[in-house]
Amino acid sequence: MTNRSEEMKTYRIDGLSCANCAKIFEDNVKDLEGVDDAKVNFGASKIYVQGSTSIEDLEKAGAFENLKIRDEKEQTIEREPFWKQKENIKLYISAIIIVISWLLSMRYGENHIVPTIGYLSAIIIGGYSLFITGFKNLSKFTFDMNTLMTIAIIGAALIGQWSEAAVVVILFAISEALERYSVDKARESIESLMKIAPKEALIRRGNEEMSVHVDDIVVGDIMIVKPGQKLAMDGTVIKGISTLNQAAITGESIPVTKTVDDEVFAGTLNEEGFLEVKVTKRVEDTKLSKIIHLVEEAQAERAPSQAFVDRFAQYYTPAIVVLAFLIAVVPPLLFNADWNLWVYQGLAILVVGCPCALVISTPVAVVTAIGNAAKNGVLIKGGLYLEEAGTLNTIAFDKTGTLTKGVPSVTDIIAYDGNENDLLRITAAIEKNSQHPLASAIIRKAEESNLNFNELLVEDFQSITGKGVKATVNNTLYYVGSPNLFTELHSSIDIQKEQEIAQLQEQGKTVMVLGTDQKILFLIAVADEIRESSPEVISKLNNIGIETVMLTGDNEKAATAIGKQIGVSDIQADLLPEDKLKFINELRKNDKSVGMVGDGVNDAPALAASTIGVAMGGAGTDTALETADIALMSDDLRQLPYTIKLSRKALTIIKQNITFSLVVKLIALLLIIPGWLTLWIAIFSDIGATLLVTLNSLRLLKTRN
Repeated sequence: MTNRSEEMKTYRIDGLSCANCAKIFEDNVKDLEGVDDAKVNFGASKIYVQGSTSIEDLEKAGAFENLKIRDEKEQTIEREPFWKQKENIKLYISAIIIVISWLLSMRYGENHIVPTIGYLSAIIIGGYSLFITGFKNLSKFTFDMNTLMTIAIIGAALIGQWSEAAVVVILFAISEALERYSVDKARESIESLMKIAPKEALIRRGNEEMSVHVDDIVVGDIMIVKPGQKLAMDGTVIKGISTLNQAAITGESIPVTKTVDDEVFAGTLNEEGFLEVKVTKRVEDTKLSKIIHLVEEAQAERAPSQAFVDRFAQYYTPAIVVLAFLIAVVPPLLFNADWNLWVYQGLAILVVGCPCALVISTPVAVVTAIGNAAKNGVLIKGGLYLEEAGTLNTIAFDKTGTLTKGVPSVTDIIAYDGNENDLLRITAAIEKNSQHPLASAIIRKAEESNLNFNELLVEDFQSITGKGVKATVNNTLYYVGSPNLFTELHSSIDIQKEQEIAQLQEQGKTVMVLGTDQKILFLIAVADEIRESSPEVISKLNNIGIETVMLTGDNEKAATAIGKQIGVSDIQADLLPEDKLKFINELRKNDKSVGMVGDGVNDAPALAASTIGVAMGGAGTDTALETADIALMSDDLRQLPYTIKLSRKALTIIKQNITFSLVVKLIALLLIIPGWLTLWIAIFSDIGATLLVTLNSLRLLKTRN
């Protein structure tokens, strides 16, 4: 039996600019012979097809909109400049014919055969593709904007309003052209990402150097990268030293020095040195490919406001058709009113019924915002997360590796009983079996002191969750852990040691204790350096009304000292991983929208439980890319205020777009009462609303990090 998932194939679509057309195209493809299922991603302009079909058949399914289909891996077809595009040339011809016809009507009269033929010619040339789709939809009783416009234009011609019918065709074509332009502009961010990495690389195989297409490069090949060249593949440096501009991946424009054994990414720019790089991933698995894939998938995710718009449009358009019919026939039938006047009013209402501006109000804003974020090194996984990030009122931060650098170091050692080096050696031997971040600091300190702790035999190692570890060394049972562990073991700690511990903790240091079940032998104070950007970021978030919380397993005194330096609103200390999860759940119970920022690996339950999980350093770990709702690609917290700013702006713009679209339609409908609604006003209201919501959405491109 064939595996259905293997039948899924992805194609790219050129010319897809209308959200409503995307749905029609999807339905047409589903009806093709051999196709089991199909799904269009409007934002990324892609279609996923399950089953067997050809590009020719897909193009036939998209012929109503003159869509061109290509394989996912094919290069982008360079489109002609907007003003030269084929669809727009028909518009120019129709416009010229209308102007000439209008001049002729001034000379011969409005109803003369010569200008009438001119108007008819303009209608056919400018509205040919519109009518084909409209008639097809009518035969299926599908009422979309093409159907409504077709009825309105033909109806206007039949009651003798030739000039208005021709102008409506032109104005509708202008509306569609503007829609195409704005959607193409919104997609530019992603298309620019796709062009970042070269399609060929200089590869050395054996003693031979050759230019190889990225599809033919295999893992293990040696890639030669000269100064000023971009890397075509991910890999590891095996020779050379240079600075690389990683802005394409991380959004960070400051170059990073790379040398032997360092990881490098496709799409980054080698600035000054000569590098030899061993390829570690195929082209479809590179970090850049993953980013592009995730962003394109994000654009397919529907925002909550989009669901509202779709539900509204589902009922709005049929309701408008019924209203238009009633207005066209009821006054003449029941009140002996003029047929021409009221049929004309009904046709005008049909034009008002086109939900173009409403349908495009959310997707263009979402595509623009997510694309802009990707260019600035922030991956937002979908419209849902884009909107939710804009509603956050509390953000919780995991301390280690997020607000701090995550590389703790030993600052103080106090020995009470025995030789300091011997006790450090025992501690390091026990801690080498531990996964705790502070263990690495102790091990590094022992290595710097040239203490050979690996020779010691450690037996019966056991972790004491949230408190420390215990193990037997040289037939003695030792405990390594927090002061709280020894308070439990010994019932109390003597006053002098307690004061020394408190003094170290007040300096923001974490104190680890080595001892037995009888006495404390040794204190080690460890400190994690605060990131330079943390106070600035926390200050910005506090200033825009977001409550900031630091979550840490550190003791309260050390946590308070660090929290005060950083400036967080609230400090939660002595937390086990399950306590962090409980704290996030409590915040959400209080109707708070909570973001959780971590490294995407630790504290996974808390990240998952939050409204929005934000992972740091997405460029460094695939886990961060996969697990988080939002990934900050560089290891830089300064991307967070930018993300909140962009999300809030997107949310505002989406609300503005929806409100404006509905208000314009309502005003146009109210003009029926005094009898002022004309086809001109109807189509201008539609074009005006579409133009304004798209231009409003494109403002998101100007949001900078």
